[in-house]
Amino acid sequence: MHKITLVLHDLRGGGAEKMMVRLANQMAEDGDQIEMILITEGGSNKAFLSDKVTLTELKCIRTLNAFGPLRRALKKSKPDAILAVLTHINVITAIVCFSLGWIKRLSVSERNTFSLDKKVNTNAVMRTAYFLAPLVYRLLPKPVIAVSQGVAQDLVDTTMVRQKDVITAPNPVITKEIEEASKAPPSHPWLKDKTKPVIISVGRLAYQKGFDMLLDALFRVRETIDCRLIIYGEGELREQLQKQAESLGITEDVDFPGYTDNPVAEMKAADLYVLSSRFEGSPNAIVEAMSVGTPVVAFDCPHGAREILKDGEIAPLVEYQNVEELACKMASTLAKTYDTAKATEIVKDKFTSENSAQAYRDLLVSKK
Repeated sequence: MHKITLVLHDLRGGGAEKMMVRLANQMAEDGDQIEMILITEGGSNKAFLSDKVTLTELKCIRTLNAFGPLRRALKKSKPDAILAVLTHINVITAIVCFSLGWIKRLSVSERNTFSLDKKVNTNAVMRTAYFLAPLVYRLLPKPVIAVSQGVAQDLVDTTMVRQKDVITAPNPVITKEIEEASKAPPSHPWLKDKTKPVIISVGRLAYQKGFDMLLDALFRVRETIDCRLIIYGEGELREQLQKQAESLGITEDVDFPGYTDNPVAEMKAADLYVLSSRFEGSPNAIVEAMSVGTPVVAFDCPHGAREILKDGEIAPLVEYQNVEELACKMASTLAKTYDTAKATEIVKDKFTSENSAQAYRDLLVSKK
């Protein structure tokens, strides 16, 4: 049994937070003593954290105030290994671990394409974190854990990080709870009483997710196929996307219902899942969709989709930001019977929480 502490900003509704909850739950289920420390507090994913995981919420107003509270929390828990997640948390946790003489206990994880993510996180604190992170990563005894080969290579190509400073581990996308949840009926009326094909996508309503391009593609698809689109998520672009749908004349067949507690049940009932992102780390939603047998079409964005889809072998991979090709692939997938058995088998083999927990455990408790 290992005593492992995970450090995050909070448990908001993002992919990194969701994956860390699943990782913590699986490690605790396997017998490890797991603590999760949040720099702030709460978040929609908090509800899914197992009772077997000890949760400590520091309630700091911002990351800059976290040095003292985080240092005291770690000193009190004395973990064998520490995993920090997301760039600014990686930096502050590394500084704390240096001050404690615990740097050999620390692993950090990059969850997104570093060179692109820093362009959309532009406040002063985040700019400083992105400036310091590569230097910190060079100094760490243990390699940065990236969620995909693409994320790892981006760090090497665009920063001072060396090849030996990075390694990859799969996300814990598929859990027993997720497989059970997929058996539930969908909640959306368009999926409960399907009168025409339904396409879905899931993610924050933000520039990164490319939903503006998805709406443009849907407009083209509807020239040949009468279909609907549901985009689950919340974010700063909600009003802008709704206005775009209105200007395209597709409002009646596009819905933005917000977050859903059970996205896999909605995915399973849908006819197609589309990934329209401008960049990713390792897009978990396409893994979830394929795990329940739903056809997938994805942009070949940096990074992760190409690796998951085996270079387009197990599902269509569309030229990056080519909206016309995206529409064509969406239409052709909706128009034919799509065999998803191979895709389902591949993702269920690699992205289980058991596989992920073992991979992370091996990296976290290594003596390097």
